[in-house]
Amino acid sequence: MAGAAGTATGRKKRGFMEVLRALGQPRVGVMLALGFSSGLPFMLIGNTLGFWLSENDIKLKAIGYLSWAGLAYLWKFIWGAIVDHLPAPFMAAILGRRRGWMIVTQVGIGVGLVGMAVAGPHNLPLLGGFAVLTGIMAAMQDTVIDAWRIEIAEDPDELGLLTAAYSLGFRIAMFATEALILLVATAIGWALSYGIFGALVVVGIGASILAKEPTRADKAMEALTKDKPPISLAGAWDAVAGPFVAFFRAHGVSTALLMLLMITTYHLCDYMRGPMSNPYYLALGLDKPTIAVVRGAIGVPVTIAGIAVGGLLSVRLGVIRTLLLGAILQPIGVGAFALLGMHGGDYPLVSLAGLHLTAFETIMAFDAFAIAISGIALIGYMSSLTNLGYTATQYALMTSAMAWSGKILKGFSGDIVERLQAGGRTLLQAYSTFYLGSAAIGIPAVLLCLILAQRQARAIAAAKAEGVAQTAEA
Repeated sequence: MAGAAGTATGRKKRGFMEVLRALGQPRVGVMLALGFSSGLPFMLIGNTLGFWLSENDIKLKAIGYLSWAGLAYLWKFIWGAIVDHLPAPFMAAILGRRRGWMIVTQVGIGVGLVGMAVAGPHNLPLLGGFAVLTGIMAAMQDTVIDAWRIEIAEDPDELGLLTAAYSLGFRIAMFATEALILLVATAIGWALSYGIFGALVVVGIGASILAKEPTRADKAMEALTKDKPPISLAGAWDAVAGPFVAFFRAHGVSTALLMLLMITTYHLCDYMRGPMSNPYYLALGLDKPTIAVVRGAIGVPVTIAGIAVGGLLSVRLGVIRTLLLGAILQPIGVGAFALLGMHGGDYPLVSLAGLHLTAFETIMAFDAFAIAISGIALIGYMSSLTNLGYTATQYALMTSAMAWSGKILKGFSGDIVERLQAGGRTLLQAYSTFYLGSAAIGIPAVLLCLILAQRQARAIAAAKAEGVAQTAEA
């Protein structure tokens, strides 16, 4: 499989000090900045936009409709086909295909965010138009940055480091656009705040200029477009069917189907409980300031630690083992929340010297750590499955499949809790049962990871045996 990072067969694992030295590579810093650029628009067309609108007495119906600007993220496979098969307008000849598309999309995001700042809540149609533009450019930027991250990595170890750097940059941007912007908006107003954050696209533009173009991938894409021009029947068919054909040919039909099924189920336990998290916390008697403090003071640093550990584990243990570990940790973290409902609320858990932790704080910390590790592992795994020439499209297809399944399933979460309560349980008992059920949804992903790990071990053993046989013949 011609994944940009290659395979792990026979490679020597890096020592801890080698990993630390690798963190100082220029491309890791570039990846951190590009991760920030990816995370910058996400909340600004989502929850943060809803906050701005609600403070201006905009009707909830309008706020709900404007949230559809984020649906552009569900169509990444379309944007992937575009950035894989078409050169970036005005920029491809100067910077290359990947960096050219980065600049185009980042400028588009900047225009969209500044346009939202100028339009404001008093011109909802124009605000909505700029939000949609931002959403499309943001989703396309994610797609091309994902492709660059995969294609620029020289080996699986470096891919793990770049994935961790990307995730850390993304989380920093999420914190800035979900929490820090509230302080900025309080001081100078929402419109000027959006304008300032729109100007922060210069971080991504600077990183794109400093980034190195993945020439191997460029050559593969140029060969494809030469044989099958994009503006032709053969080119259109290759854009639609080519990524699927290449994926199944590289991995074999049965293994490819197992991979896709595992990816689809991997985060389902987390998706399922998502919409019920805040209602559950309120039912437990936790107030909003408490929830916010725990998320900020405990959740954010633990998530960053999980990202770092996930990246290091991917290098030391390999992607598939880290993936299995994440699949095991996720349902444990989700299921642990059931303890709060069984107990009837939060309760002291640890009191040692000056350290005082409640069950809620401890479970939130473990859950954030588990989700961070599993997220890094899945990103690294999906990245390793792509083929040069179709990197953006194939990765986008996998992320779209994961998002669609999760978003559909989580829509039933509220109905499930209500039905459990109607069956004779108290509300907290219903929530506890729901969380245990959500955790159980993670079991198939664990089993699929075990099967895939076994298949990988057999493939590596077969490759080594073939290598020994060829050496003996020589």
